[in-house]
Formats: sequence, structure tokens, C-alpha cells
Amino acid sequence: MPLHAETALSPAQVWWLAIRPRTLTLAVVPVLVGAVLAWHEAQVFRALPFIAALVSALAIQIGTNLLNDASDGENGFDRPGRLGPPRITASGWATAAEVRRAALAAFLVATVAGLYCVAVGGLPILAVGIASLLAGWAYSRGPLPIAASATGEVFVLIFFGVAAVAGTAWLMSLKLSLAAVMSGILIGLPSSAVLLINNHRDREADAAAGRRTLAIVLGLEATRLFYVGLLTLAAVMGIFVALALGSPWMLLTLLALPYALRLSHMMMDEPIGSGLNALLGRTASYQIVLAALLIFGLMM
Repeated sequence: MPLHAETALSPAQVWWLAIRPRTLTLAVVPVLVGAVLAWHEAQVFRALPFIAALVSALAIQIGTNLLNDASDGENGFDRPGRLGPPRITASGWATAAEVRRAALAAFLVATVAGLYCVAVGGLPILAVGIASLLAGWAYSRGPLPIAASATGEVFVLIFFGVAAVAGTAWLMSLKLSLAAVMSGILIGLPSSAVLLINNHRDREADAAAGRRTLAIVLGLEATRLFYVGLLTLAAVMGIFVALALGSPWMLLTLLALPYALRLSHMMMDEPIGSGLNALLGRTASYQIVLAALLIFGLMM
């Protein structure tokens, strides 16, 4: 029997659930940071390229989420007793083919928006765009899906951190700076922490399915310590951004350290279970806090 098949949802609710709205800030935040950084360094802001970059980033995130939903449901990874939010394929609310078609539509939207970005930003944007689309596909598909390996957190750091921030900054100003790379790492680290919690929560189900995520490779306690390190380093990265820009205002990210400490205590104390879902959401909000502090500093 499909998971949660007895629950009645409207089509709009089903697809809203499928795109995993709580993850979408992870696509929006780096684009915002990249645009503000370009304004700070080059006093330039291009509205249409910014909108196109935002649409493309959101579409890639949605497409990746949908493809992961279809693949996990089809391969039997989402089993009864799942600790995370329900998936629409495994729940029987949509077929894997329907979800894959929706994912393809999202990737097509990303491609169309991305082509405009390429027209503005040239070959560097083309390279980032192609790599991002391929990574979105490879996250759940192919002979060794990223989602089933210990490389997922690195994938997130690169594409939802460095590439997104630096790529947007380049799109705005046609310049690549050390500050953009450092800011990308700062923003990407909490995104990686979100995935780490997800895999930490699902470690038993993933291990039973033959997956070797980073949480499984590290083990229980090392995963918790690694999470603490990701959050702490993200706040401390403001020091390196400050050095790159020659501005002490970037040190404002250090104000997020008490929040990081609070979340770290939660990670250490929370047993494996659905209670980690709340921590996952708070970790995404930690990225927003860091971004807000960074953006405030850039605008001073």
C-alpha cells in the first residue's frame, strides 16, 4: 500500500508538497547575496538578469527535488515509517512518470531563463548553467546518484554556495572576486548542514537501502560534530569576506554564533527521529540570518 495513500489532498497541495517549499530559500538566498555583493563591489544591478538568475535557481532546485521524489519512490527508498515529510510518489499521490515530467518542465524553465543569463554573462555562465543542470540530474539518477553517496554535502556547497553566489555576482558585474568565492562558501555551508541533517535523520533507512551518505560514513557522533563545524565555520567565514573586501562590516556574521551554538546543542541532544525535522527548518533559517547580516554589512 502506498504511504499516506489514505490522505486526501488537492492537486495544488500535492504539487506544493512535492517541490519541498522549505528548501527553496536555499536557492533564493545565494542569488540575493551575489547581487548585493556585485552592487557593493561594482555599483551595478541588472534587474532582468537578476530575475532570470532567480528563476533559473528556483527551477533547478524544484526540478532536483521532483526528480529525487520520483527516483526514491520508484526505487523503494521511501518506505513505511519514513521520518521526513511524505513524498508524493511513494504516497501514491502521483506516479513516478508524472513527477519526472514535472521535473523536466522545471529544468526546461531553468534552461530558458539560463539562456538569457548566458546572453548577458557569456561562457562562464554557460559553464555554470550546464554543470548545474547536470548536477541536478545526477543528484538522483545515473550509475552512482549523488544522493546515495558521501558527496552530497560537497555538491550542495559548490552549486548552492560558490557557483550560485559567484555566478550571480559575475552576471551582474562581469567580474569574479575573492569576496564572491568566500561569500559563496559562507552561504553554502549551512545549505550543506541542511542536507547533513536530512541524511542524519534518514541514516537507518538509507543504510537499509544500500546508500552510503556522509552521515552513514561518519557515524552518529562524528556527524553531529561535523554539523557543529559547518555552522560555526559559516559564521567565521565573515572574517575572510571582511579581509577580501577590506571592510569590517562583514564581521557582523559573527553575531550569528549564538544561534549556531543553540542549534548545535539541539543537534547533540536530539535523538534520531522526526524531531530532527524542526532542526532542519531552523538550520535553513540560520542561513537566512547569516545572509541578512552579510547583506546588511555589504550595504553599509
